[in-house]
Amino acid sequence: MALTDIALRNAKPMAKPYKLADEKGLYLLVTPSGGRLWKVKFRNNVGTEKKLSLGTYPEVGLKSARERRDEARRLLANGVDPAEQKRRDKHAAMIGASNTFRVVAKAYIAKNQRDGLAEATVQKREWFVRLVDKTLGNRPIAEIAPYEILDAVRPFEASKNDEKAHRTLQFIGQVFRYAVANQLAPSDATRDLRGALANRKPKHHAAILDPNKAGEMLRAIDGYEGHPSTRIALQLSALLFVRPGELRRAEWAEIDLNSYVWRIPATKMKARMEHAVPLCHQALVIHNP
Repeated sequence: MALTDIALRNAKPMAKPYKLADEKGLYLLVTPSGGRLWKVKFRNNVGTEKKLSLGTYPEVGLKSARERRDEARRLLANGVDPAEQKRRDKHAAMIGASNTFRVVAKAYIAKNQRDGLAEATVQKREWFVRLVDKTLGNRPIAEIAPYEILDAVRPFEASKNDEKAHRTLQFIGQVFRYAVANQLAPSDATRDLRGALANRKPKHHAAILDPNKAGEMLRAIDGYEGHPSTRIALQLSALLFVRPGELRRAEWAEIDLNSYVWRIPATKMKARMEHAVPLCHQALVIHNP
């Protein structure tokens, strides 16, 4: 006989566990401690009798318990063991919860370091992680939808910092492709976002093209009365044409005064190749007053 809501509400604990049977293998197990557990009994494809837990009453009502039973029977009819499927789903949920975007992004950056990427590149990618950490950091990467990614980068677009928006989106895509390759996400959620962001023509900084104006700038640098190290850095920048970061991290051990060359080691270069910078006479004579 099928169970009724009245029979379920009147089920009281006894000295020993007992069952209230419904239909098609579904029953309610009442324990001495007062627990009321939905279970369904079935035989798998090799004939082994098994039991599947469907939740507790009254959190899972009679109608819901029957729906869960029917779903288990549908899986069984398709050759899928519902108990094994539940175990796999639980395992997948645990993996998803532990592999947030933040965790996967840090694992990706750690791989970059093992691959020998320049420290400046690694630091830039860590900066990207911080940019989207508030919106994406705690989200399981396998559950992140494309609209969430757009929500994370739209503020940069809204402030007309298109390059920042595009580069952040590019980095997110790199993290997703790493996740896909390591079976942590089913697909790259940024794949269909190409063209979603504005692509305004960049406004370049003003450049000095007149030789006379260039001379004025060099004289202004020579007359700079701020910190001496800043003046020297400005003078060297005009002579050596290196990146500000390369100049800032220069060390005396890299400079060969006999050969008039500054050799920036590969570890400091983005391309991971040593860069030789010729030193002109004007660069060699610059000093603190």
